[in-house]
Amino acid sequence: MSGNNKSAPLNVRSAHLSEISKREDDVKREKGYKSLMEGYWGRIPEEQRVSVLRLAWQDLWSKTARYLTKEDMISIGEAFVFAAESHGDQRRYSGDPYIVHTVSVASILADMEIDRETIVASLLHDVLEDTKVTPDELKEKFGAGVVTLVDGVTKLGKLPFKSLEDYQAENLRKMFIVMAKDIRVVLIKLADRLHNMRTISSHRREKQLSIAHETIEIYAPLAHRLGIYQVKRELEDLSFRILDPEMYYDIKRRVRKKLPEREMIIKEAMDILSQKLDEDGVEASINGRPKHFYSIYEKMRRKNLSLDQLYDLLALRVIVKNIAECYHVLGVVHTIWKPIPGQFDDYIANPKSNMYQSLHTTVVGPTGEPLEVQIRTWEMHYLAEYGIAAHWNYKEGGRKVTSLDKGLTWIRKALEVAPEGEDQEEGEGGGSQFLDNLKTDVLSTDVFVFTPKGRVISVPNGSTPIDFAYAIHTEIGHKCVGAMVNGRIAPMDQELQNGDIVRILTSPQGKPSRDWLKIAKSSRTRNKIKSWFRQVDRQEREDKIKRGRDLLEKRLQEGTLVLKTRLTRYLPN
Repeated sequence: MSGNNKSAPLNVRSAHLSEISKREDDVKREKGYKSLMEGYWGRIPEEQRVSVLRLAWQDLWSKTARYLTKEDMISIGEAFVFAAESHGDQRRYSGDPYIVHTVSVASILADMEIDRETIVASLLHDVLEDTKVTPDELKEKFGAGVVTLVDGVTKLGKLPFKSLEDYQAENLRKMFIVMAKDIRVVLIKLADRLHNMRTISSHRREKQLSIAHETIEIYAPLAHRLGIYQVKRELEDLSFRILDPEMYYDIKRRVRKKLPEREMIIKEAMDILSQKLDEDGVEASINGRPKHFYSIYEKMRRKNLSLDQLYDLLALRVIVKNIAECYHVLGVVHTIWKPIPGQFDDYIANPKSNMYQSLHTTVVGPTGEPLEVQIRTWEMHYLAEYGIAAHWNYKEGGRKVTSLDKGLTWIRKALEVAPEGEDQEEGEGGGSQFLDNLKTDVLSTDVFVFTPKGRVISVPNGSTPIDFAYAIHTEIGHKCVGAMVNGRIAPMDQELQNGDIVRILTSPQGKPSRDWLKIAKSSRTRNKIKSWFRQVDRQEREDKIKRGRDLLEKRLQEGTLVLKTRLTRYLPN
């Protein structure tokens, strides 16, 4: 007993000294990092050392220092100085030194805890486009990987294009080509666009509208495709504020007015659920999830409802440790409140194409109004906020992420959306066609439907049984003569919904109809139908040429015989 009494204080003292030593090391490390940061700040041109840049640089440094090594921080510091010297006296429309933009872009990416190479490339992402720096210089100083990333986000320059759409399309096509090799290119591009949207007020109104249109049509859906919902939500709201300021501020004002009432309902629901989960020994984080303004507007427009008719301005989000607890919480939620039929989605068993996972359910809440509940693990939550960036971090960290490559197959699809060569109709294609197909096939929301055997097929939103048939196999599409949706004969132009079970009826005599081109939603489907008709037209043309040739030869042979008969009458024996 006495021995134990003596050893206890020694253990406590040892632990205490260890804690003090750790704190001292942390202080030394922090001082060293701060000294390093100040050193790089002192090396940039004096005219650039303004308060707005200092704040941006401190913000980036503090974020990256949390998760990167000292060697990584040195690379970031060198990139900061190089970018500042390269951009020189260049200014943003706001009047700020240009380098403020690149540092802010890097800071957005640091929130995702992205790797050193991407942070460095983001600091340098405009040097090839806007300065005299060459790819060789960049490669010598920062490596080939950084050059690939910077070149991937660099616009094509002053090349001759027929229209602005062609220029935009070719820049996007270039980005997708590099994305197929390194997904980090689009992360830089999204961060770049997000900061441009945050500072858009410096532009004239016409330019603001042009940028906002492109953002909400291309970049917000791209962020959605990549599962980066944090960026998607902000891009949508910033664009919405520019495109329809009256509606934006009306929704904002009315939501704030209704919020206190909704927050009371959510708090009551949180207390009820928290008590029940405590009783079951489930440790969970429960909070209210506010809807962003553009999603509210979209729901009002889609369902033709007024804001007063929307009940899900706030929803519950429950975060737990593991998947088993997710389903346990779902059972508890459905025990406490009555689930609304048809309002449950299991994205854990069936993840979205952007790798998003959660359980979604809507129940009749404490006050009799619909209450949305999302249930996910902490890992799913991180992946839901930062999407492909989070998957990349896991992969870089040595963890096997098998869903990463699978989740990026749509990038290859993006490079196939424009027909080429003989598959391209006269007057078709070009920038306008590529952008239309990109929006329809790649950046639209997917609908998940099932074959009778339970195979899940992903098709673009608004797709018909024709699109479904061709998504299974080209020959099934060609031989399609009808379709059954959920056990009933369906018209070929019926829009498919999530969860539909579709059976395609085929016949050996079946063949495409030109009317299908008006029905098909997907450009891939339309291209396959057009290809079939081109092949048929080519065969018919060849058959007609052959029949004509055969007929001509026959007539020539007949003519020769007649000529010979007539000549024999006048020729001597």
